[in-house]
Amino acid sequence: MSEGPREHEGSRERDAGEALGPESLLAWCTAHGVGARLLRPGVPTPTVPEAAAAVGVAPERVLKSLVFWVDGAPTLVIAAGEDRLVYPKLAAAFGTSRRRVRLASADEALELTGFPVGAMPPFGHRAPLPTWVDAARVRPGLEVVAGGGARDALLAVTTDDLLRATAARSAPLTDATDASDATDASDATDRSSGAADAPPPSPRSPA
Repeated sequence: MSEGPREHEGSRERDAGEALGPESLLAWCTAHGVGARLLRPGVPTPTVPEAAAAVGVAPERVLKSLVFWVDGAPTLVIAAGEDRLVYPKLAAAFGTSRRRVRLASADEALELTGFPVGAMPPFGHRAPLPTWVDAARVRPGLEVVAGGGARDALLAVTTDDLLRATAARSAPLTDATDASDATDASDATDRSSGAADAPPPSPRSPA
């Protein structure tokens, strides 16, 4: 498991009012030595299979980046777009109770990162976020596609660069290896690279 998030030399928090997009994302990549490429498929990519087909990768190589509140603090989670995040696994990785883990709203995610849900990149946000990746899919030595900062853009990057740039921790977070353990959640957005799993159902006396 990698070390926790850190500030990179020369990094800075971006102005809260600064509009971010594909160009600012590429500039961040250049500044941090990340060899990513911006892809503009030129066709709609509202689902993981369509995004994968548009850029010629396997569906499990299309990643989503989601912002969660964990004990009141924002945390980024990166997983394959079609895999469902499992709340008990998230809580176990974070070392807290399931009730203390909540998916950020679209407005909250935009305010925190500068990017809209549905186009969320795994890095280059307004300020660095503590980051976790799903161990089942986000492993060293892979080429993946993530949100490109706009709904008509995707970002091609290696997992080696992604893991280095985010200083992410790794743990089993999804149903990729244990479908029976998944919560009954559905995608809350129309885009694989930023698709968010719905929060856990409200319990009869909590959930």
